[in-house]
Amino acid sequence: MANQLIENKLKLLPEQPGCYLMKNINSTVIYVGKSKNLKNRVRSYFKSKQVGRRAELVKEIADFDIITVTSDKESFLLEITLIKKYQPYYNVQLKQGTGYPYIEITNEKDPQTRLTSIVHKDNGYYFGPYPNVYAAQATLRFIQKVWPLRRCSGHQGRPCLYYHMGQCLGACFQEVPRSKYEAQIAKIKRFLNGDIGQVKQELTEKMQLASSNLEFERAAEIRDQLRYIEQTVEKQKIISNDHTQRDIFNFYVDKSWISVQIFFLRQAKLLRRETKMFPLMDLSEPKDEFMSFIVQFYNQKNRILPKEILVPKGLDNDNLSEVLGVKVRTPQRGTKRDLLKMAKDNAKLKLDEKFRLLELGNRKTKGAQAEIFKALGLPYGSIIESFDHSHIQGTDPVSACVVFKDGEPFKTAYRKYKLKGEVEHQNGADEVGNTREVVRRRYSRMLKEHTRLPDLILMDGGQIQVDACLDVLRNELNCDIPVAGMVKDNHHHTNHLIFGDPINGKPLELIPMNPKSEGFYLMTRIQDEVHRFAITFHRQTHAKNSLSSKLDGIKGIGPKSRNKLLKKFGSLKKIKDASIEELQDAGLTLPQAQSVKLTL
Repeated sequence: MANQLIENKLKLLPEQPGCYLMKNINSTVIYVGKSKNLKNRVRSYFKSKQVGRRAELVKEIADFDIITVTSDKESFLLEITLIKKYQPYYNVQLKQGTGYPYIEITNEKDPQTRLTSIVHKDNGYYFGPYPNVYAAQATLRFIQKVWPLRRCSGHQGRPCLYYHMGQCLGACFQEVPRSKYEAQIAKIKRFLNGDIGQVKQELTEKMQLASSNLEFERAAEIRDQLRYIEQTVEKQKIISNDHTQRDIFNFYVDKSWISVQIFFLRQAKLLRRETKMFPLMDLSEPKDEFMSFIVQFYNQKNRILPKEILVPKGLDNDNLSEVLGVKVRTPQRGTKRDLLKMAKDNAKLKLDEKFRLLELGNRKTKGAQAEIFKALGLPYGSIIESFDHSHIQGTDPVSACVVFKDGEPFKTAYRKYKLKGEVEHQNGADEVGNTREVVRRRYSRMLKEHTRLPDLILMDGGQIQVDACLDVLRNELNCDIPVAGMVKDNHHHTNHLIFGDPINGKPLELIPMNPKSEGFYLMTRIQDEVHRFAITFHRQTHAKNSLSSKLDGIKGIGPKSRNKLLKKFGSLKKIKDASIEELQDAGLTLPQAQSVKLTL
C-alpha cells in the first residue's frame, strides 16, 4: 500500500511522456524508467499486484520524482543519462564494456598493435571483441611476429631486442617510412577481417621454399603458423551475400524475466553471440525494457556500433535509429529473418536453462537456508550474517562479518573490522568485549543509515558470544534481530545451534541439526567462510603491523621514512635485499640507508 505522500503525488501525475525516478527511504534513486504516459505507468506500480523483483522494488519505494519531455526520443536519451548518473540498483546492471579484449592498431606516428579493453575515439583501428582472452593474446603475438610494427617505446638511439628478433620495424633508432607501416597495417587488417586466403598462400610458399632449401626448422615453424591461423581465426559459415556489419537482437519473456540474445555478424559470418538475462520491472511493456536495453548496450565505452541493427517486429525502429544513429530494421524474409528467429529460440533456451538450474540450485541454497530457519522456529529470512574474531594472544584483534543471501555468499556485503581489543589477561583477548564492539559498530551504523537488517545473526561461538551480541542488540540498540550460536563438540566439529532470547523471556536451548541435511552443510559452510575471512584479514593486519614495528626499531627511521620504505618495497624481504642506492632512491638519506642495511 502506497504511503500518503505517494498517494497525493499520484493524483498530480500528467498524461505526458517522460522519466520517473523511484527513491527509497534515504532518498536514494533505486530505479529509473520511462513512459509515453507517466500517469498510467507510475500508478501501475502501486495500484496493481506485483510479483518477483518488481515486488521487491515497490516495497522499497518511499517517494518518486518525474521529469516530463516532449518526445519518445528525448525520454530514451534522458533515461540513459539518469541511469548513468544514479546507477540505480534495480535497473539493468550492464558493466562498462564486455570484459572481452580488442586488438588495436594505434593511431600514432609509429603505430603498434596491442590488446585493449576500452575503445577510444582516437582514430585507431579496433578488432574484436574476442571472447577468448588467451586466443586474443596468442593472435596478437602471431601478428607481431608476422607483420611487425613497433614493439619498443621508440627513440632509444639503438636497436631494441625486438628489432633483432624481427618483431619491430626499428622506430627505436631510425625513421621508419609511413608507407612501410601502411603496407603492414593493410595486411593485418585483411587478416583480422577474416581474409586468410592470401596469408595462407604466402606462408605456404615460404614453407615450401624453406623446405626446398633444406631449412627444415624454418619450414616447421611456418607450418605451425599455418595451423595456428586455422585455430585462431574462427571459421564460420557464410550467412549473407554482403559484408555489412550487423548486430541482431531478439528476446523471450517468462516468469517475470527477460532473456536477450545478441548475434554479431562481421564479414558475412556469425562471429559470436552474447546472452543477457534480467528481471523485468514492467511486465506490461517488455518491449520498452528491451529497447532501453539496446540503447544501454551501446552506451558504453567499448561498444562499437555496427552499420545495421536487426530487431523483431513491434518496436519503434525509427526512434531507435534516431537515438543510436544507425539503421534499425526488421527483416521480413530470407536468411536474416531466420537468424532473428534463431536468436529468439536461443533466448528461450537460455532462460529455460536458467530456471532449471535455479530450481536445482535452490534445493541446496534457498532450501538449505529454509532448513536453518525452520529448525529455529523462525519464518524464512533471506539474509544471514555471521561474525568471527581473530588475534594472536590478544594482539592485532580483528573481526569479520560475512553475509549469505538465500544460501549463497553475498561477498560485496562482507565487512572487516579492526578492534580496540581490550585484553582480558596476558595470554588472550576479551571475546566478550570484541563481540560487543563489532556488533555495536555494525548495527548502530545500519540503523543510522536505514540499511536493511539481517534476518538472522550466527555467531561463531557458544553462549558467551550469543549473550554479548543479544545484550548489545536488545539493551543498547533496541533491535530484535534473532541470534544463534554455532556450537562445536569436543572434536571441534559444529553439531548444533544454541538459540533463544533470555532478555525477552526465552531461555537459550540447544537445537540439533541433522548432519546429513542441506541445512547442516550450509551452517558449516558459513562457519568455514567467516573463519577463513577473519583469519585472512588478521594475517594481513598482523604482517603489516609487524613490519612497521620492526622498521620503527631502526635508529634514525621515523614514521615518514618507514612509510617511504613500505610504499616502495612492501615487504621486509625486499627491504633487506635492496641496495644502499635503492634505499636512497626510496627517499632515505645515506646514513639512514646504511642504518637499515646494518640493522636488517
